Amino acid sequence: MQIEKIISEKNLKLTIARKELLSIFFSANKPLSFEDVKDKLSMDKATFYRNISKFEDESILNSFESNDKKRYYEIQNLPHAHFICNDCNSIECLDNVKPIKLEGYKIMDMIFKGICKDCNLG
Repeated sequence: MQIEKIISEKNLKLTIARKELLSIFFSANKPLSFEDVKDKLSMDKATFYRNISKFEDESILNSFESNDKKRYYEIQNLPHAHFICNDCNSIECLDNVKPIKLEGYKIMDMIFKGICKDCNLG
């Protein structure tokens, strides 16, 4: 399984909490906050953030803060853009937007803010 391989390659101990967390993030199609996943977890908030921190240190997850002041996490893969709605705070991955290249810079994430399609129709 992919999760066991990733944990092994990073020389981390495979715990039930880590396996549970990564399976949630691998099955997600958008970035998730603690509030998005807390009802799916059998761990407390401290264990969640301790493991999330370790995953970020090991470049398994990346994160960003949204308009709602929550931190959102996703599996770190190729850099891609995100769109955050200023009205409903929804977050979408924009896989069709090519990352900007700047001479001498390493772009990790691009965040666009505005009004999403759903809110714009209303």
